[in-house]
Amino acid sequence: MTRKIFATTALPYANGSFHIGHIMEYIQADIWVRFQRMQGNEVHFVCADDAHGAPIMLKAESEGITPEQLVTRIGSERKKYLDGFHIAFDNWHSTHSPENTELSQDIYRKLKAAGLIYSKPIEQFYDPVKNMFLADRYIKGECPKCGAKEQYGDACEVCGSVYAPTDLKNPYSTLSGATPVMKTSEHYFFKLSDKKCVDFIKQWLDKPGRLQPQVANKAKEWLEGKGDKALGDWDISRDAPYFGIPIPDAPGKYFYVWLDAPVGYLASFKNYCAKKGIDFEKFLADPKSEQIHFIGKDIIYFHTLFWPAMLHFAGKPYKDPDQINVHGFITVSGEKMSKSRGTGISPLRYLDVGMNPEWLRYYIAAKLNASVEDIDFNPEDFMARVNSDLVGKYINIASRCAGFLKKFDCKLTAGPAHASVENLQKHAGQIQTAYNDREFGHALRMIMSLADQVNQFVNDAKPWEIAKDPGQKQALHQICSQAINAFRLLTLYLKPVMPELARNVEGFLNINSLQWSDASTLLADGHRINEYKHLMTRVEEKQLDALFEIEKDTPKVTASTPHPATPAKSGVPPAPQPAAAGDGTIKIDDFTKIDLRIAKIANAEHVEGADKLLKLTLDVGELGTRQVFAGIKSAYDPATLVGKLTVVVANLAPRKMKFGMSEGMVLAASGEAPGIFLLSPDAGARPGMRVKYI
Repeated sequence: MTRKIFATTALPYANGSFHIGHIMEYIQADIWVRFQRMQGNEVHFVCADDAHGAPIMLKAESEGITPEQLVTRIGSERKKYLDGFHIAFDNWHSTHSPENTELSQDIYRKLKAAGLIYSKPIEQFYDPVKNMFLADRYIKGECPKCGAKEQYGDACEVCGSVYAPTDLKNPYSTLSGATPVMKTSEHYFFKLSDKKCVDFIKQWLDKPGRLQPQVANKAKEWLEGKGDKALGDWDISRDAPYFGIPIPDAPGKYFYVWLDAPVGYLASFKNYCAKKGIDFEKFLADPKSEQIHFIGKDIIYFHTLFWPAMLHFAGKPYKDPDQINVHGFITVSGEKMSKSRGTGISPLRYLDVGMNPEWLRYYIAAKLNASVEDIDFNPEDFMARVNSDLVGKYINIASRCAGFLKKFDCKLTAGPAHASVENLQKHAGQIQTAYNDREFGHALRMIMSLADQVNQFVNDAKPWEIAKDPGQKQALHQICSQAINAFRLLTLYLKPVMPELARNVEGFLNINSLQWSDASTLLADGHRINEYKHLMTRVEEKQLDALFEIEKDTPKVTASTPHPATPAKSGVPPAPQPAAAGDGTIKIDDFTKIDLRIAKIANAEHVEGADKLLKLTLDVGELGTRQVFAGIKSAYDPATLVGKLTVVVANLAPRKMKFGMSEGMVLAASGEAPGIFLLSPDAGARPGMRVKYI
């Protein structure tokens, strides 16, 4: 049955450019949307700028422009990012729009009519110079617990205490420096604690498939909180001056940005419907229509409690969200993104230095699954994976075989499908399921395993050898035709991830746009392809150097990355990442290339400026001492590691990084449950001993 889907991503705040986290989310959603369309499903994919709130108002003021001018300028930058990474939203709008004003005020009126809106006076700090109430982030002072200076109005970064801004000693406004005064104002609240809201949310959370289990469990924790953790009502108003949508029956009051921001999904869709002649209300009212959101794990609270309750109790034409897909964060070389630490990636710089956007689409997809785990961009792993999978396996099939077809006027011949081609067709359903379930990494591992089989077929057939024998002309024609049919099927399976490359391949193969149903067919006897032209280049070290702006007077390396502990939980996977169980095998010769040694941890210490790394000094016996940076800070106190034995990969080339030289990689284990565990040998092992297979 054909699906009708309205899909969105989280709205980016309109006070700055896109960062790599935005691009990761948009790529994930775009892949899923493209896949659904290849199934013949109807999908409307929209987003918008989140354009309201005090931060935008204040940023515009600091630049001497209006908030409208600021959000217009930021909005004008979006297209070059989206087009650059082949992210194909059907509509990009803004929460500062007539549609959003209309819908936000309509939802408010309906919630009020349902008895779920009330007001009460609130005491809050007020800046007498700026003439505005102050959010916690605009207040600083001395911690009431430990006395630390320069602490924000909600929590102390020194002792970790949580408090109200009114508890601060010697508070001051970060906007003007003035001492804030207490002032009372009438605020409006959405009665989320009402029994009918709580009962509805419980029922909504319990529906299978609506949320990932860990997300549903977290939302239930909030919903069922007791005491000071009990679910409270939601303050939905802010006082002037404020850049936002006016509350219709309350002069000088505006909707808090988190009320009108998610309504922006609907506003963008309504704007799109008007352009396309779609009946907005009829689409939402259709029981077959699905409303699906892709968001980051930092905004679960709003999207699993407030958002569904708002929509449900506002009534028609609004509908409850059908699915909310939550993803983790993206780190760079195991560290949180930070420009000052050199652990951030500018998406625009990525494009400006000439890196292929589909390299990044593939790499991100290869790491994504349906869980809420963080993923890591590791430059060394990125280069190895792209060059090995895309160029060495996939592109290699066409580049090795297409040229021989010139002998046959570029026409294919039919014949019994080779086992590798048949296997490609047999896996269509499994790959389809993986894409639909957002298990992109699993889908790509299957695809590359199938590509390995096709390459083995070509290696065994040796078309470059039989091309020398005129008597084997028919066999040559058959082998190369089979390889091109396999290449077409691989392209079909990769198309949601790599749409531009697929378009170029469709031109090379002289075929119409590939759809999923094409997996059941092969190119016909006599079909003429076009002359092969190179489809993709390899990632080069100099491109990664340019991306991270690595100075050329440092030793030439792949990238500024450590050799950390290996578990994915540490955020720093090794390069290349091993296949998941059942997805691939290696030969014993591959294993013996790795020199594993017993090492004694002679010293362990924190790394200044690193969130996840410890610096280990290892005694490796006859190999001397090694310095290794390991992503195990969250699991180990450095003092407890000294004297322990562990296992180190001893024959990795040293890598220069900003923290120093890393001369190996220690091994650790992790799983779905929290925790990182260093591997340790039995008693009696000594530093320098080889780890052998027995």
